[in-house]
Amino acid sequence: MGSSTTHRVLVPFRGEGAGTADLTWAQLGIWQTMRDTGLSMNIGGTVPMPAGTTVHDMQTLLRYLVSRHQALRTRLRFEGGGVTQVVSAAGEVPLDVVDADEDPAAVAEELRRRYEEAPFAYETEWPVRMGVVRHDGRVTHVVVIYCHVAVDGFGIDAIVRDMANLDPATGTTTAPVPGLTPLETAAKQATAAGRRQSDKSLRHWEQILRAIPAQRFRASDEPHEPRYWEITHRSPAMHLAMQVIAHRTGAGVGYVVLAAYAVALAGLTGHNPSVAQLVVSNRFRPGCADSVSQLAQLSICAVDVAGATFDEVVGRAWTAATNAYMHGHFDPLALTALLERVRADRGDVDFSIIVNDRRTRDGAPQPAAPPSPHQVTAALPLSKSWWSRKVEVLDAALNISVDAAPDAVDVSICADTHRLPPADIQALALEMERVTVEAAASVAVVS
Repeated sequence: MGSSTTHRVLVPFRGEGAGTADLTWAQLGIWQTMRDTGLSMNIGGTVPMPAGTTVHDMQTLLRYLVSRHQALRTRLRFEGGGVTQVVSAAGEVPLDVVDADEDPAAVAEELRRRYEEAPFAYETEWPVRMGVVRHDGRVTHVVVIYCHVAVDGFGIDAIVRDMANLDPATGTTTAPVPGLTPLETAAKQATAAGRRQSDKSLRHWEQILRAIPAQRFRASDEPHEPRYWEITHRSPAMHLAMQVIAHRTGAGVGYVVLAAYAVALAGLTGHNPSVAQLVVSNRFRPGCADSVSQLAQLSICAVDVAGATFDEVVGRAWTAATNAYMHGHFDPLALTALLERVRADRGDVDFSIIVNDRRTRDGAPQPAAPPSPHQVTAALPLSKSWWSRKVEVLDAALNISVDAAPDAVDVSICADTHRLPPADIQALALEMERVTVEAAASVAVVS
C-alpha cells in the first residue's frame, strides 16, 4: 500500500444484546440497492488525530463502540432466498495499524479508498473497518468505514456523539445506550402498528405513482459508455440566491433546492409535476434520534410548478417534502408488490430520481440577513462546472446531490446518458442556478 507496512491487531469485544431477526425496513432497502447495483455504498472517512493519540487509545475506542452498539456487532445470514441479521454478544474485531514511511495523509487516503471500495464479507466480517496511520511512531490519522446496512450518516453522527460518553482511562461508561437497537426496531416493525405505518406510507406512494406522468425522459440520441455521467456545478451565486429566497419565504434552504430542481426539470422535460425521491432520516420518530443504526429510506414526492411564482413553488416543495418525510417508513417488499400492481395497470412509471441535499444533516439554517440582489448577480461569473465521474452503474436514472463548498454550493448531477444526453445533464445544472438567481431578484411567474 504505497510506502508503508501494515499489521493487524484483534480487539476483543463483549456487549449486551444478541439474537437474530429480519432486516429492518431501512436495512432491507439499502441492501436491495447494494444487491441490485453491485455498489458497496460503504460510508465513513478519515480523521486527522491530535498529537499524543496512541494505538491503545484507538483500540479502547473500537472496543467501546462495538461492545456498546448492536449495529456494529451485526452480520447477515443468507438462507432460503432471504436475508436476516445476526447480532453477536462477543467476538474480535480487527484494527489495522499502518506505518507510513512517507506522506501519512496520502497513505490514509489510500487506506480509506480501499476500505470504501471493497464490499464487506457480510456473513463473516464485522460491519466496521478501522485503521490507524502512524508516521515516525506517531498516530496521525484514523480511517473508519462502516457497512451501510449497519448505519446511515445520521447513525455515524450518533456514534460520534456517543464517543463523549467514553471514559478513556477505563474504557467504560455509565451512560445508557442511546436509541432503539436494530433488533428493537425489527420487532417494532413486525407489530400490527408497524404494519399500519407501512400501509399508510404506501398509500402515499400509490397516490403519486398513479397521478404523475408515466414517462419523464425520452430515449437519448447520445448514449455513452460508461453509461452514467456526473457533472458538478459550483455556484457562489446560487448559494447567495438561496439565502435570499429562504429569508423572503421563511422556508428552509433545502426547500429552495427542491423548488429549483422541480422548476428546472419541468422546463427540461416538459413534464409536470416534477417527481423526486428524497432521503428521509426517520430520526424524528420515537427512540430514533440517537439510534446507532440504519434508519434512512427514500420517499417519493411530486412538486407542481404550473402557473406559479418561484416563491409559490417553494411553498409547494415544502408541502410535498413534508408529506414525503411523514411517509418514508415502510416495508420495501410491500413497495415492490405495489410497483408490480401499478406497472400492470399503466406500464412502467419513471420515478427513478433522487434529490439529496447533503449540506447539513438537519437542513440548512436560516440566514441572519439576506445578501443583496447585486451580490447575487455579481457572483455569477464565479460559477464553474466540471465532469467529475463516469460510472457503469448508479442507484437511480438521475441523482442530484447538493453539497456545501467554500462560499458556494456544489450541485452534482449524475444521470443515465441513455435517457439524458450530456448536454442536457449540464443544462439541468445551469437551469437550477438560473431559476434560483432570477427568483432572488424577482417573484415573477416561472412557468
